[in-house]
Amino acid sequence: MPSSSLAAPLDVELRPDRPALVRVDRPADAASWAAEHREALRAQVTEHGALLVRGLGLKDADQVGAVFARLAGTLMPEREAFAPRQDHGHGLYSSTPWPANQPMCMHHELSYPLEVPGLLLFACLTAPEQGGATAVADAERVLEALPAELTERFEREGWLLTRSYNEEIGASLAESFGTDDRAGIEQYCRANAIDFHWQQDGSLRTEQRRRAVVRHPVTGRRCWFNQIAFLNEWTLAPEVREYLVDEYGADSLPFNTRYGDGSPIGEDVVQLLNATYEEHTRREPWQAGDLMLVDNIGSAHSREAFTGDRQVLVGLAEPLRPADSLPTEEASRR
Repeated sequence: MPSSSLAAPLDVELRPDRPALVRVDRPADAASWAAEHREALRAQVTEHGALLVRGLGLKDADQVGAVFARLAGTLMPEREAFAPRQDHGHGLYSSTPWPANQPMCMHHELSYPLEVPGLLLFACLTAPEQGGATAVADAERVLEALPAELTERFEREGWLLTRSYNEEIGASLAESFGTDDRAGIEQYCRANAIDFHWQQDGSLRTEQRRRAVVRHPVTGRRCWFNQIAFLNEWTLAPEVREYLVDEYGADSLPFNTRYGDGSPIGEDVVQLLNATYEEHTRREPWQAGDLMLVDNIGSAHSREAFTGDRQVLVGLAEPLRPADSLPTEEASRR
């Protein structure tokens, strides 16, 4: 196999309104091309936060899996999912199911487990007619743009994710924890700093406190790394939020976020977070066959509303435990 050090240099196109982009002439073997250029591709992802590769001509799950394996090795199984995905085997998943007419706001994938994916891999097999871009936003710039008073509070306290599992909405216990055995779930929660309570009806409620700001493991940059806005009730469409509150009660929503001390996050704060993300969003419409690599610590990502069919496969890779993944007790008392 040719060494990546002997590969032709990548010609990277940079524009402020879209992710870094590399165009290639369709290779005879996309997986071999990925292996040959792996180091150069990864360097660009670290530098720019995300990289879109256009021209590989990816067509099916087997081909995508081979490319992902050459770029990232063994893929991570998804744990603590908030919505079920279609599993294509060997760590290859469909994108998160979400109504096509509703955007998914910016977030960092699985920012709430103790072990998080450092790299996200996306492959577009079918491009939508309109919309549907996987947009990105620089986590360091978002942090710098937010009010210091707000970010300092989240740095002191962290953020709290609450989940109430039910059979109607979101991932099941087995899909989230890899088992529906109560003892196995409790063991997982204890090992992963998750407080859990079994309700009288047998359902599970969990809480976990995490840091909102972490340092990038390679660059050392401070990054706004969380899903505070994405999993908050005020990001939901008004009619969806109203239905969930009526159905489950304001304190028992399937998922919600709070300040680290447990107090609610106001609608104005959530709107500010989403508006700041939008100010720093870079987007490029998908084309069939595209590959996209996203540094999950350095960049948030979103999915825009779309029309038509859209098939994007996802891989989670390079698990890491951010050195400051949990606020210290001392910090939370300040």
